[in-house]
Amino acid sequence: MATEDFTNAVLVIHGGAGIITRSQLGDRAPEFHDVLLNALSDGYKAWQAGLSSIEIVVSAVTVLENSPLFNAGRGSVLTHTGGVEMDAALMRGSDLGAGAVTQLTAARNPIHVARHVMDNSPFVMLAGSGADQYVEENDLPTEPQSYFITDARQAQLDQQRTSGTISLSEDNKFGTVGAVAVDVRGDVAAATSTGGMTNKHYGRVGDSPIIGAGTFADNHSCAVSATGHGEYFIRTTCAASIASRIRWGNQSLRDASDSVICDELKVLGGSGGIIALTPDGTAVTTINCSGMYRGVVTESGDVYTAIFEPGSGTWTRFAC
Repeated sequence: MATEDFTNAVLVIHGGAGIITRSQLGDRAPEFHDVLLNALSDGYKAWQAGLSSIEIVVSAVTVLENSPLFNAGRGSVLTHTGGVEMDAALMRGSDLGAGAVTQLTAARNPIHVARHVMDNSPFVMLAGSGADQYVEENDLPTEPQSYFITDARQAQLDQQRTSGTISLSEDNKFGTVGAVAVDVRGDVAAATSTGGMTNKHYGRVGDSPIIGAGTFADNHSCAVSATGHGEYFIRTTCAASIASRIRWGNQSLRDASDSVICDELKVLGGSGGIIALTPDGTAVTTINCSGMYRGVVTESGDVYTAIFEPGSGTWTRFAC
């Protein structure tokens, strides 16, 4: 249970938290680092171009959604019926603009749909068949189910079906992706995307698409994206609680994050972590479990990626 602190950050990303061990990943860790670096690179280029924090987080999350390694977009886990139900949310700190979608079944990039809802509709959240209808009516890119059903996700579903359980264990919950960013104007944004739970039966929705639970951004405090056991993040309104502790309780970003993730959430039995970033470029990654896929890039192009316990990552630099 620990926090990493960073300064002069412009983008922080995660690819999910849970029981992530070196023996579990074996020699595949570099694959995850490569995708994290690609996501940070795309987001950093958007920052260098002077684009908005929304553009930065969408650029980064799109890379993660397009990778089969993470539980979002193409790599989404499969429900009991063998298909995908994908969720995403996006929030802008300058005016609290937000868009969210849940239970999408065909959208190539759920975060793009959340962006479209935020920018082009009077709504904040669309769900189920209505969300799919919105995708169709607005000609947003879709893919057949074969695009989403990877061998690894099919094997996970087969295992869960055999055991007759829904995946609630910590070791099956990592993979949700997210990003928080601050642009050259000092505006923050947050984005989160997930495929939910393996072998899900009942249309369950976790924290990722819920503004204030898994996703939140406010220029008066910070931007937060969460990952872990969603029911607990919903019950504690995790992301908004961290922001409120900063804005109204005058806590530091680190203290606010530790209080919620390592104290309040842990006491209830919830596992997972968050990434968070303030308008002045102060950033933290906080987990109460064994690992979280994560990365940070600073104004100067210094890049940090890590998977396991805090302090175990590697610094490098983009060619600027």
